[in-house]
Amino acid sequence: LFLWGGILDRYARGRATRPHGFFAACGVFFFRFLRLGVVAAVFYWLLLGPVHGWLFGRLLDRLTRDVTVERVAFAWRIGCYVALGAAIVAVNLVVDYAKIRAVVEDRRSMGGAVLASVRFLARHPVGAGGLYLFNGLVFLLVLALYALVAPGAGGGGPAIWHGFLVGQAYVFARLLVRLSFAASQTCYFQTRLAHAGYAA
Repeated sequence: LFLWGGILDRYARGRATRPHGFFAACGVFFFRFLRLGVVAAVFYWLLLGPVHGWLFGRLLDRLTRDVTVERVAFAWRIGCYVALGAAIVAVNLVVDYAKIRAVVEDRRSMGGAVLASVRFLARHPVGAGGLYLFNGLVFLLVLALYALVAPGAGGGGPAIWHGFLVGQAYVFARLLVRLSFAASQTCYFQTRLAHAGYAA
């Protein structure tokens, strides 16, 4: 949370900010992002708590009560998962673009940043959603590659080093995907809202 302010500022500027500028931006946005994190946590709690319970409890029971074909019940369950997943992605997108707007526009109010993020996503649902989907697919590709090359349990000597190196490569790849997520979203936001002059 502390580093995101500096990371987004660096991406938005499109040029080196040096350690002093980077950590200054980290310090400026840390408490703002902390406030935003509290708001995001409330929404995630609502989705993963009461909404999840309602979807997979009362609603799914009502939808599948008189169903006699397992395939239909399974389809309803998948539909509930898709609905919950879409809501989580929507909150994630709002939070991501709220951080970006806070940094690019130097917003102090995180409530204002959230509202501005919602307006931006309402105007650009296909572009922002498509970019999120593309980045998500890249992340799934990293997971699939790791699953293919991850070593099994046991072994010694070279197998230990192989497992260690594969694990470190996986951590690095996940970090790279997360940073490219932020970079691509920042770039997309700037090109769509005439902030391109702020950054390359």
